[in-house]
Amino acid sequence: MLKKKVLIVDDEKDFTKMTKINLEATGEYEVFIENISNKALEKAKEVKPDIILLDILMPDTDGFTILKRLKKDESTISIPVVMLTAVSTEAAKTQATSLYDEGYIEKPITIEDLIAKIESVLRIRWGRGVK
Repeated sequence: MLKKKVLIVDDEKDFTKMTKINLEATGEYEVFIENISNKALEKAKEVKPDIILLDILMPDTDGFTILKRLKKDESTISIPVVMLTAVSTEAAKTQATSLYDEGYIEKPITIEDLIAKIESVLRIRWGRGVK
């Protein structure tokens, strides 16, 4: 069975490491991490993920700017992006939607809820998802 590729772009190394461990433990996912947001576009082109989980608050470049770059690049425009962040304002959610994100998840989140969101987005976008 083909594993679904997930790219996590988040500067919180402990969070990305634990999320990778938990997702890969299901046997359904191959998880890639980019902790430096300025390298996210390059990493997405390299990995060609099925979905990207993107934080908003990062020290070098914020997630909205990264989302714009992903959606302007021909090689990454069709990859669904879910914002995964501690930012819970309506303004942030509206901005993410206007930039064509496919979902908005507020931290903290359980791994079960995260998997449910990933599967929902993949099912809608690619017709791939849970068995």
